[in-house]
This record gives sequence, C-alpha cells and structure tokens, in this order.
Amino acid sequence: MQPVFLYITADSPEEAAVIARTLVEERLAACANILGGIASFYWWQGAVQQGSETALIAKTRADLTDKVTARIKELHGYTCPCVVALPVRGGNPDFLDWIAAETQDSGSQQGTP
Repeated sequence: MQPVFLYITADSPEEAAVIARTLVEERLAACANILGGIASFYWWQGAVQQGSETALIAKTRADLTDKVTARIKELHGYTCPCVVALPVRGGNPDFLDWIAAETQDSGSQQGTP
C-alpha cells in the first residue's frame, strides 16, 4: 500500500467540510484536515485572479487517487478543482498502516490511532 496525501483547495470552509466528511464517510480517505483560510493568486481565463480559499489534505492510498479525484470533482463548485497527490515516502508505520486499514475495501474499522 502506497499512502498519498491529496492537497485540495475549496472555495469556503463549508465546501471543504462537505468534501472532507464525504471522503471519510465513503472510506475514500482515512482522514481529512482542513487547514483554514489561504490567500490564492492564480491565472484563470486569461487574467491573474486573487481570492480566499480553504486548504484541505486528505490521507488515502495511491490506488484510490483517481476515484477520490472523481468524487471531489462531483462535490466541488470549481470547474477545475485543485487536487494534487503528494507521495508519502515514510513516517510512523502504525499511522501509515492505519490509512490502509481505514480506506475503501480494507475491511477494518479500527478508529483513529
């Protein structure tokens, strides 16, 4: 099992909470953290834009990345939401095993370590 952290931005804390809760309830992510407000600067439709967003990190497995991304796109208000998979190259083995155990098709419901 290869764990990944998905970095996601949302339009508001409320949208981030809906995405986070849905991913965890559907066992597409073991855990999701909402990091709060961020200032974003980006190119969109030929011009530099500025806005407030909420960052979200979902902890899941690499083999679920496509499925999680598709679900985020269904839930998200943006035409092109930011969803980026960041590989996890190490860490607490117990925590990494927990991610595997708590995501889809794992068959375990151990709870947060």
